This record gives sequence, C-alpha cells and structure tokens, in this order.
Amino acid sequence: MENFIVSARKYRPQRFEEVVGQHHITDTLKNAIAQNHLAQALLFCGPRGVGKTTCARILAKAINTNNVDATLTGGEDDFAFNIFELDAASNNSVDDIRSLIDQVRFAPQTGKYKVYIIDEVHMLSQAAFNAFLKTLEEPPAHAIFILATTEKHKIIPTILSRCQIYDFKRIQVTDIQKHLAEVAQKEQVQAEPDALHTIAQKADGAMRDALSIFDRMVSFSGSELRVADVREQLNILDYDVFFNITDSAINGDISSVLVQYNEVIQRGFDGHLFIGGLGDHFRNLLLCKNPATTALLEVGEQASTKYVTQSEKVNEHWLFNALEVTQDADYRYKSSLNARLLVEFALMQICSINTVELKKKVQ
Repeated sequence: MENFIVSARKYRPQRFEEVVGQHHITDTLKNAIAQNHLAQALLFCGPRGVGKTTCARILAKAINTNNVDATLTGGEDDFAFNIFELDAASNNSVDDIRSLIDQVRFAPQTGKYKVYIIDEVHMLSQAAFNAFLKTLEEPPAHAIFILATTEKHKIIPTILSRCQIYDFKRIQVTDIQKHLAEVAQKEQVQAEPDALHTIAQKADGAMRDALSIFDRMVSFSGSELRVADVREQLNILDYDVFFNITDSAINGDISSVLVQYNEVIQRGFDGHLFIGGLGDHFRNLLLCKNPATTALLEVGEQASTKYVTQSEKVNEHWLFNALEVTQDADYRYKSSLNARLLVEFALMQICSINTVELKKKVQ
C-alpha cells in the first residue's frame, strides 16, 4: 500500500507559471531576476495558503540557476544545500538568530547565493529582531533573506524599512475552482462544477485549504464529487433553501416560511448561520438588479441563473428592507435570550414588507 500524499503537497507549484492567482508577484520576481535587480531582503506577506513559501523556494532556485523558468525537482539540482528554512514560530530567540547570522558569513559551496527563508517572521522576539537588524541591512553579497508572514502589522518598522515588500492577495474563487478542476482530472475524479465552486468559496482565498477540503470530500464520496455531498459535509445550507424561503416571503406566506425554517433547524443547522446566509442571499439578489453588478456574484453558473430569475420578482425597495431586517437580527443574535424567536420574528417581518407598504399607501 502506497503512502497517501495530500494534494497540497502533491500539486505544490514547481514553477512561477504554476503559482495560482499571484501573477503580480511572480511577474515582478521574474523581471527582477532577468534584470539583476533583486533586493537582498524580501518580505512576503499575505493570508495563509496563498503561495508565500512556495514562491520563496522557486525564487531560491531561480536566482542560483539564473533562470526564471527554473523548475523544482526535489533533487540536489534544486540547490538544497544553499537554502535554509527557519520556522520563527518555534525558533524565535536571540540565540536562534545569532546562529543564523554565524552561518551567513560563509559563502556557498555551489551556486551564487545562499537563501534564508524565515517563515512566520512576526513571531520573532523583540530582542531577536534587534539582533537581526544589522545583518538584514548590510548582508554579505552572497546572502538573500526571504521573510514570510501572515501578520505584517506585528513586524517592527525598522525591519520593514529594510525589506522589499511583496503583498500576496487572497486567491479568487474562480481561480481556485479552475485549479481544483485540473487536480480532479489528474486524480480521475468526476466533480460537479458547483461542488468545486462550493469548496473554493469555503476555502476563503487559501489554495492549501481548498486542496485539503478537496481531499476530505474525495475520501467521503470516492471518484464522484457531487455538490449535495459537499454541502452536507461542510455544513453549508443549499441555495435552494434560501430560494424557496424567499419565494414564500415575497408572497407573504408566513406559515410556509416558518415551516421551512423549522426544517432547517431540524437538520441541525444553526440559526445564526441561517440568518447570515439569508442576508447574503438578499445581497446577491440586489446585485442581480443591475447587469453591471451581476458579475460580482460568487456563485456557480446554475445558481447565477436562478438569482437573476428570482431578482425579477422583487423590487430594490423590498430587498433593502429585507436586508435591514436580516442585518439587525444577525447583530442581535448572540445577545438574544430566545434566538429562535428572534429569527422567526425577522422572517415574519420580511413576509410583511409588502403588506406594510400597502397600508402606508392607503393611509
């Protein structure tokens, strides 16, 4: 039996071109290498799972081979002896930094540069930062430092001023979905597009999280990945729940809305999750009222068509009022002594929007 390799490791990018959603970073780094204009201290900052350490490793090989198209192979030709990785989360003392500084003095045995990748650099102590300052400002010609962090605001200004800063961004849902589709094809998994889109949304911009969720879903469902299974496993309410409740609310059918909400509760979903999801649903309907904002929808193609169709049934005024009710209920949920009644009352208010407006016109 072969050892299982998680997708986040198996499909980790080996070239700059394979890095997803960070073209503004990879293009700049490639140009800097080609023009011999690379700083000796770089700071990679951004959310988790967006490619900071991956880009650092690719960059470390590219500058030693002087080839922007260099590919990591996992062998000695990656200049592994020239690359030193330090996890600042567990090596954050002055002694750890002094040990690193002692290593910096010696030139590499092969290649041109020794590259020091310090992950989670914001975890270094104040004393460690101070010990690192002089070396970071005037490193030997053969040394390049790549610092990576998820919390740039915790790094002292004197360190920031000595680094060339690269801000990684959250990866777009569409980019994650496209990459997951490629992985699914390689793994011979038949995946519904909406299933991959749901995983991409749940990952919140982190490719590593998306691949981890993908592995978990494949373990559950096997070679066929369906959107219903994904939503069940990730504890996500189906879009159809919100579409059906909204249809009933538009018609002012309070009884139907309350029965449907009871079914949601019986299925084990949290009321706070429900009211938040309903608010997102109304927001998406509002976006569909104008073709210019429809592109802002982050849903699958099938769901997008349903949103456009349902948005034609209501006016903007109704949606604004419904959004106001859901946002108020969402804000008061945690402090409410009877959370279920709070949500049910909010649903009754939404069902009564048209009736209240009609009474105002009559008066």
